[in-house]
Amino acid sequence: MSKSSKKINVGVLSLHVSRETKAILNSIDALGHDSTWIRRENVEVLIEDGEVKIKPDVDIVANRLLLTKMEQPAEGFGLASMFSDVKPILNPPEACITAIHKFTSATLLAKGGIPVPDALLALDYNRLNREKDRFGQTAVYKTTIGTNGGGTWKIEKGNRINPQVGQREAFLQEFINQGQERNSDLRVYVVGGKVIGAMNRYAPKGDWRTNVSLGGEIENAEEILTKELEDISLNAAKILGLDYAGVDIVEGEDGWKVLEVNPTAGFRGLYRATGICAAPYIAELAITRAGGTVESEMVEKLSSKFDDSDPSSLPSKQGFEYDGNINIVDFITEVVVRGTRGYENVEAKADTGAARTSIDMKLAARIGAGPIRDTTLVRTGNEREGRARPLVDIVVGIRGTQHTITASIEDRSHMDYQIILGRDILQHYQIRIK
Repeated sequence: MSKSSKKINVGVLSLHVSRETKAILNSIDALGHDSTWIRRENVEVLIEDGEVKIKPDVDIVANRLLLTKMEQPAEGFGLASMFSDVKPILNPPEACITAIHKFTSATLLAKGGIPVPDALLALDYNRLNREKDRFGQTAVYKTTIGTNGGGTWKIEKGNRINPQVGQREAFLQEFINQGQERNSDLRVYVVGGKVIGAMNRYAPKGDWRTNVSLGGEIENAEEILTKELEDISLNAAKILGLDYAGVDIVEGEDGWKVLEVNPTAGFRGLYRATGICAAPYIAELAITRAGGTVESEMVEKLSSKFDDSDPSSLPSKQGFEYDGNINIVDFITEVVVRGTRGYENVEAKADTGAARTSIDMKLAARIGAGPIRDTTLVRTGNEREGRARPLVDIVVGIRGTQHTITASIEDRSHMDYQIILGRDILQHYQIRIK
């Protein structure tokens, strides 16, 4: 940054702790500008004498709110909107709320000429099941809002389904049969009207979803990144009004189709596959959008490293009784567990000795957990040989945060708690024992 250029203070709005958020903040600092991590500790909105004052005071905001993880995404949308009313913001809240609703975004993409899979949303049970045969023997069943592959099932023609999963609407989508041993798709990362990089994602063994968070394998996709794919990705982000996004594309018999466009897509996997970190490009876009300047050579240099160390803008915990970014769960806590047919509020017990969350078979049946994806061998107590237990996808909500995990089913009718929370969920929390 030259001495005469304007120094920009970029705020990164992220109520959660992630390596991507840290990397963006560190990139802003490395480019010679000021970064501010906008978190629970330092947010304040004051309406006084008809004037709106918002803290922290920054020049521009990079929106990294994980709306899909929130029980009520409108709360996050409202917070981002308050900032956007007084400051320029990357990934405007209106664009994000549209993008996370999978069917709404698919509708806009289709209207904009972007190829997408056939899909059906019907709010009536009979209508949805009557029309689903149009998708053939196999279809994809999705909640309208979900993340990390959560709320997504592959169903067969004979399966009866509900128009809602818990409190969220669900829809049917064409299953793209690639004729391969493992399903795969392409994740293209777009920042500021440019393609930063792309990776192939392959489904892990025993699954059909390609999400890296579920164990999917990745590889650099530079060799297959044609102009057609770049144009599809750039136009998809543009139609949805996103400044940066991960565009998921799959190839079928009749060409490439966009599956989803993620406004807060993680880019650690992209870095592992390509050696390119998106953080400096997001930082550059924010700085220049606010009137600052950066050296493009420095951006390219920084992109070769993923710096997720604690940034200088990490707010001090001194004086705060509770750090909102440290999630606390009680040893016995009430959770909301969802399946394809409904949801229930139950008490769950935390067990750090269990790698995987488990659910009672009767509760699983009532909420419609499933279909069964696989089995796992579980050994308890003094057992020498483990027992095979079926694995199903469920959504567990804890104080507004949703976790989509693959849980094991067991008969817990003789036990006090119908759900045991394993490390697949507890890794995100500190346990408070009263």
